[in-house]
Order: sequence, then structure tokens, then C-alpha cells
Amino acid sequence: MTRGRVMVAFGYHGSHFHGSQIQPDVPTVQKAIETALRKVSWWTDGCLEMSSRTDAGVSVRMNLACIDIPITVWNDVEKKTILKVLNNRFPEGLCAWDLVKVDSNVRSRAAKNRTYLYRTELIEEWSSGIDEELFSKACDLIIGTHNFTNFCKLEEDKNPIRTIDYCRPWYSSDGRIIGLFICSEAFLWNQVRRLAAAITGVSTGRIGFDTFKSALENPEITADLGRAPSNGLILWSIEHENSSKMGLDSEPDTEDFSHPPEKKHKFKRWLSMAKLEIGLFLEKDWESSLNQE
Repeated sequence: MTRGRVMVAFGYHGSHFHGSQIQPDVPTVQKAIETALRKVSWWTDGCLEMSSRTDAGVSVRMNLACIDIPITVWNDVEKKTILKVLNNRFPEGLCAWDLVKVDSNVRSRAAKNRTYLYRTELIEEWSSGIDEELFSKACDLIIGTHNFTNFCKLEEDKNPIRTIDYCRPWYSSDGRIIGLFICSEAFLWNQVRRLAAAITGVSTGRIGFDTFKSALENPEITADLGRAPSNGLILWSIEHENSSKMGLDSEPDTEDFSHPPEKKHKFKRWLSMAKLEIGLFLEKDWESSLNQE
């Protein structure tokens, strides 16, 4: 069957899936997309390629996938209708919100950069208070090209050297630091979560700035500065030469984000609410994009 390729922008709530890649006996994003394509007879082996993989618990505002669909659909069916067909067959927590037609040789993995947000407020030690100057200083330190052996789960044959395009505080609508923005062409496994834990540790005083700097500059000396939980991590956007800036101009709307409690015994209840806030702000963003069609 002759096929045409589309690049789809989609997102999902991390709590609904055991990560993006197919695993036996658990719900995953890749399996959910495959199931939807099979339901409408658009599936063939090898027709789906996703840009970025994510672990269980990680939410995604924007991932990209290249999907080869029947040429009659590619030629004759409007974008809005294709999105509707997919979303009507996706499970709860998964949303396709934009797409573009691309050439058959385009690969979704060949991204220019990926931007993550981490809501560091969801790390329990945050409630004790932070030094905003130290937080910004720690963010600045990791910008550029470094060996991140001490800030990832290094997979076999993976090069630990990565270039961070930018890392900066994420401010709420009322002006407080709530997390960080970080951007790179590609990240290592657990890299953002480990950096978020370390930067938070520096800003709360748990980790000395010199200790953080040494772990970065001396990768041959093993250092473990912690790993933040997955529920604060959001893959915010992916820039690709064929993505037509889908979603790249949108700023996160944090108007509904509440303040973490000062008293630690209230943190777990607040954490449940904060997770709902993240889910709501993703849903609002996807709905806004779909309504523009």
C-alpha cells in the first residue's frame, strides 16, 4: 500500500503510562498509538517512529512522531479530521494536537533541540526555602559542553558529553522560582532529573556549590548528588526542521499553580494537588491548539 508521512505533535500525562517505549503487560504510549492505528487499519510494521523516549511518570506536553498513513488519507483528509480520528481512539491521558505532512525520508528523531521543564517545587526539600541566587548560579554553571557522567544513568556505548544550550530558572506568573528550563539537542538517561536534584540541593544548602562544580568538572571521580522524582519532569517542546514551530512559541501558563506548604507534614497532600495542576495546565495547552484548527 502506498503511504504518506505525517509528523504528529502529541502529549501525555506521565501518570497514565509506564513510559513511552513498548513493554510487556503495562500501558505505554507507543503501544497506545499502535493500537489506535490498528483500529482504523492504518498500521503497518515500521510505520511509527517517536522522537523522544520518556520514563514512567514523566509528562509530555510535546513529543513528535512520524507516522506513515495510507496515501488516500494523506491526500484527501484534512489535518483536523486526522487528529480527530486519532484522539477518538487514544486512551485517556494521550492527545495528538497538531500535525504536518512531511517527505518520506524525514525522521522525527533528528531534532534540533529538546526543551524540558522541571517543577522543582515538587522536591520535598524545596519547602525549607531556597537561595535564588545560588539556584541561578548552579543553572549557569552547566550551560555549554560538559561530561555529564555524574549526572545521568549512563548507558553502554553512550557518549556522556552533551551541550546544554540554556538552563535558567522557571518563574511562576507571580514571580517566584518554581523550577527550571533546560534545552539541548539530546539528553542522557535521567540527566534532567539528576541535574534538577543537584541544583535544588545547592539552592537549599544540602550540597555545597563547590561539590556541585567538582562533580561536573571531575567526571572521573564518582559523585551521586541525587535524582529528582519523575513526576516533576515535563518534556515541553521539540524543535525540528519540519515541525513548523508547532507549539514552540507557547509559554507555560502557571496562573493556577499553588504555593508549596512551609510545613513539611502538609507536603504530601499538596503534592497530590500539584500533580493535578500540571495535568490541568497541559490539557489547557492542548485544547488551545486544537481549537485553533
